[in-house]
Amino acid sequence: MTDGQTTLPEDTIISTTKLFVGGLDWNIRGRELNDEFSKFGTVKFARVKLREDGKSKGFGFVEFENPEDAAKAQAEMNDKELNGRVIKVDFARESLERIKAREEKAAAEAAASAE
Repeated sequence: MTDGQTTLPEDTIISTTKLFVGGLDWNIRGRELNDEFSKFGTVKFARVKLREDGKSKGFGFVEFENPEDAAKAQAEMNDKELNGRVIKVDFARESLERIKAREEKAAAEAAASAE
């Protein structure tokens, strides 16, 4: 199990620090998400998912340093208007397989940079 996460049935993890943000205005990027959510605490990263042509998919993720800040941001930002659109904010869900692959990639990159 990864720190800051809780295991659920069906090999799914719901993060306690990473938020899914949906319904975003097509022009919002990670910097704006970071600016908007950083008022709740220290943001580790904020990303808007983009299509291959560089246009927004209308959703993104924000990860906080601690669960308390993430919970406050989720409670206060869910169903709020941002740039003229009502956004949905919930705790991010990931499969254990995806988390394992990401951790293996990070370990391989760390090993390569240590050489």
